[in-house]
Amino acid sequence: MSFDLIVRGGTLVTPQELRRADLGISGGQIVEVSQEITTGGQALDASGLHVFPGVVDAHVHFNEPGRTHWEGFETGSRALAAGGGTSFLDMPLNSSPPVLGRAEFDAKRQIGEQKSLVDFGLWGGLTPANLDRLDELAEAGVVAFKAFMSHSGLDEFPAADDLTLLEGMRTARRHGLPVGTHAESNELTRGLTEQVRAGGHRGVRDYLNSRPVLAELEAVTRALLFAEETGAALHLVHMSSGRAVALAFEAKQRGVDVTIETCPHYLHFTDEDVERVGAALKCAPPLRSGAVQDDLWAELLSGHIDIVGSDHSPAPPNMKISDDFFALWGGISGVQSTLNVLLTDGYGQRNLPLEAVAALSALNPARRFNLPNKGRLTAGADADLALVRLDETFTLTDLHDRWKQNPFGGQNYRGRVTQTLSRGQTVYHNGRFEDTARGRLLRPGK
Repeated sequence: MSFDLIVRGGTLVTPQELRRADLGISGGQIVEVSQEITTGGQALDASGLHVFPGVVDAHVHFNEPGRTHWEGFETGSRALAAGGGTSFLDMPLNSSPPVLGRAEFDAKRQIGEQKSLVDFGLWGGLTPANLDRLDELAEAGVVAFKAFMSHSGLDEFPAADDLTLLEGMRTARRHGLPVGTHAESNELTRGLTEQVRAGGHRGVRDYLNSRPVLAELEAVTRALLFAEETGAALHLVHMSSGRAVALAFEAKQRGVDVTIETCPHYLHFTDEDVERVGAALKCAPPLRSGAVQDDLWAELLSGHIDIVGSDHSPAPPNMKISDDFFALWGGISGVQSTLNVLLTDGYGQRNLPLEAVAALSALNPARRFNLPNKGRLTAGADADLALVRLDETFTLTDLHDRWKQNPFGGQNYRGRVTQTLSRGQTVYHNGRFEDTARGRLLRPGK
């Protein structure tokens, strides 16, 4: 048998094992995995490299249409590919208009197909304004619904009150789609913010104190209750504390269908870094203390966290300048560095197994959002690969997101991505991109 491409001599990293093997690729898919493939085809020498399944980033904000000047499919997908990413799931905000119906879905899909370097799926919104349009979003092909339990920062994407969230979960269950929640108590965050600001406080520490771990715990508890009541699949996005993860994992143990996501910035930075760096590290939930971060890592190392997604959410520089920290746009750029954080802070420092890195960054998100051809290095899967020189330490300076206000930049990491393949085609290789490549829309089950 002749192949379109044979990846030879690499160490395959799967959630089950590390294995020295060759990959035979044809028609954009892996068709053979063998210790040695002796038949013909163009060869890619992966000797000395670790071959990971391409990162499936389940949480990005690429903002098209409407806010392309913040970030777009072209620049965002290039940055993702440079970090070993081969698929992403784009949130329904901060595009303008947000994806609250079929027309908005189709507009975003068309832009993605024209501009994205790699494959992509689209989230739909779950708000009080579009409960009657969830069915059309499901039929259009959204991978999940996203709801905010506190103010989203954008008036056109209002927070879901309890009844909206409950009814939305019932609809989502009927369609077999997850509901992702930004789980912070609106009552607590709003009340504490008003209290702090009424006292004239505007600084970094004032903002951090206005969004305590308690606000996350309260919202997670409610979301879990609603999921248990409705039987819906719940996905808790960007968990920032080990206590919140523990709550969710306990619910999973008693049968609630819940998956738990955290982000590289919660694993890599602390509240002290926010005070040092400033606006580039503002997010919600905010970064926590070193002790809370240690608890989060303990939960991850125990296997209680399912997914690590970037929550890449940039904005133009002028939105990151103010003497009032509350007024700054809250969002962190990091779509290029998810794998690097897991390999450096995790594998390099905390003994996170490489097999777990493959599960957290690729297989688990593909499974949760029903993308059967993604996240695996097995016959029949799409040939989405990240080739990594694991023993190389490098400084991240070559950033590819639009604004490059990136707190991960300038730091040293272990494990340099040398080449990224999407469906068997090289899209990134040592700082260069294959700009003729175009991604496809990913739909659940396909």
